[in-house]
Amino acid sequence: MNFKGKIVTKRVAAFNLQELLVVLVIIGILILIALPNIMPLIANARSLEAKTQLKHAFRMQRNHFFMHSKYSNDFNAIDFIPPKTVQENGNANYSYEIIEATNNSFKVKAVAVTDFDGDGVFNVWQIDQEEKLTELVRD
Repeated sequence: MNFKGKIVTKRVAAFNLQELLVVLVIIGILILIALPNIMPLIANARSLEAKTQLKHAFRMQRNHFFMHSKYSNDFNAIDFIPPKTVQENGNANYSYEIIEATNNSFKVKAVAVTDFDGDGVFNVWQIDQEEKLTELVRD
């Protein structure tokens, strides 16, 4: 209402509800088409955590070997602190364990605690005394 008692209507250009719903449906369809192509990239990015931590464990094992002439089967002995997993209210997607340690060899394994692509298969990586990084189970 203006000062003289007349109602003034002004139209503002905007989208109606149907137009917004059509745009959202199109975006949803595009995401569904792209998602299968993106999932391997997501799993690959998450596996970088395992690779980095396993290489760190390798360096810690080598340091222990140079000091004691043997590898250790205890993370505390090599001063490696595994990160807390998402199940333990941490950020890590992998749990780590030393599966073998002798005077001349060792193997450290990283097992995913979450299924990255929902297929029931959990990613597993391993490193040995030769710094040979191997993906045992692909997710």
